[in-house]
Amino acid sequence: MENQNKKAQPLPKDLSSPEDYVQDLFTFSPLPICFVSPVGIILAANPAFEKFSNVYSGEIIGKSIDELFENKEIEKLAEDTLKNGFVEAREMRFFSKNKEKLICQAFTKARKNEKGKSIGYFIAIFDMTEFKEKEKDLRSAQSALLNILEDTEEARQRAEEEKNKTQTIISGFIDGLLFFNQEGKLVLINPQAGRFLNIETENIIGKMFSELDEFKSLTDILKGGVLPAFGKKALPPKKFRGKKTKIFRKEWEINKDFILEVSTIPLEIGEEKGTLVILHDVSREKLVERLKTEFVSIAAHQLRTPLSAIKWTLKMFLDGDLGKVTPEQQEFLMKTYKSNERMIALINSLLNVTRIEEGRFLYRPTFDKIDELAESVIKTLASEASRKQLKIVFKKENNLPKILMDAEKMRLAINNLIDNAIRYTLPGGKIEVKLTQKGGEVEFIVKDSGVGIPSVQQKRIFSKFFRGLNALKLETEGSGLGLFIAKNVIEAHGGKI
Repeated sequence: MENQNKKAQPLPKDLSSPEDYVQDLFTFSPLPICFVSPVGIILAANPAFEKFSNVYSGEIIGKSIDELFENKEIEKLAEDTLKNGFVEAREMRFFSKNKEKLICQAFTKARKNEKGKSIGYFIAIFDMTEFKEKEKDLRSAQSALLNILEDTEEARQRAEEEKNKTQTIISGFIDGLLFFNQEGKLVLINPQAGRFLNIETENIIGKMFSELDEFKSLTDILKGGVLPAFGKKALPPKKFRGKKTKIFRKEWEINKDFILEVSTIPLEIGEEKGTLVILHDVSREKLVERLKTEFVSIAAHQLRTPLSAIKWTLKMFLDGDLGKVTPEQQEFLMKTYKSNERMIALINSLLNVTRIEEGRFLYRPTFDKIDELAESVIKTLASEASRKQLKIVFKKENNLPKILMDAEKMRLAINNLIDNAIRYTLPGGKIEVKLTQKGGEVEFIVKDSGVGIPSVQQKRIFSKFFRGLNALKLETEGSGLGLFIAKNVIEAHGGKI
């Protein structure tokens, strides 16, 4: 108790000068504070106020407070302070000595004498400039963020619109579309594909390729070198990326009257890779093609019989079996005979085309020597080459292997190739026929110094009835079927031309 009294003893002495405490507090306060008279004259200011206003004691004492604040703001502040006794945290605009505008909060407290009469008021200032700048920066950042969000929302809406457009197009597409991702999962199927496959799309979407057992004929087509990564079990994506998937087309005959053309296209959209399968209904085209082929076959067969009769009748006239004819008659009969032979050749070509389109062209494949076959064809055409003063050079490797072929049809293909060279090579030209062995294959080359084929038409040379413009000018006769037949014969034997 004695110790507490000892500690408390200095207090009454200290409290004997409270004005000194107030003055010290006023002087050392970090807040800018000034004392203003009722008429707005600054009577006192602490060092913090002098520093804040950049006006020092000798200049600031006696100044009007109006010079440091906006007139209307300070008048309202003074009025509210004298009326209410105080004001808390009112935002004001303060002007320093160099006229720099600062944002601050003002706190006021009225001071009265012993009789209760107002003798002025204190103003304490809290500098808000830095906070306002940060607030401005925050608002700018907020505005920028809102703009970004608006742009993002607009972009999202545009993307959604594009997605909806794409979905509408896909849904209304006349072809069936299926998309398998790189793991072999069916991630997209349009309604038309569902109709082609006779299944509800929601019952098949999300299935793995290996789970489509109900469409075995389709999956067998796709697995034939098109989607090898899917197989029995979907392989990891990295293995799929290593596969070279090519654009592929093949017909899928569901029944005689319903045929689809199956095409596959490898797609890569960003990081997403997969294969798009397109199902195109070619039933109508195939029906028209079949009717056309049947018509050509019937017409050709109907024409061949009378043409054969005409041929043998003309032959009898030419041989004198029906009596002697004059040289002039002989000449006319020979022209007629040759024209009839060309007609028979055309009919035979048309019949070959119909057999090719019906898939019944090759009859008797046997192992034969292709060099002997080529040599036989060259001998047959030698007289025509000699007539045009053309030189035919035949080169072949020794010990060429026998190949499995339909000799009659292969003879036709070789004949068409060499006959074309003779037809479209100008007199005095050269034709080279070459047979070589490369690996397990035999390569047959016909090279000539003829007129060639215009580059813009070269893609069509194996089409039915195609003849180059320069060929038409040089040789008016011809059906445009020779190379079409040759190509189909070669490909039917597993070769390529």
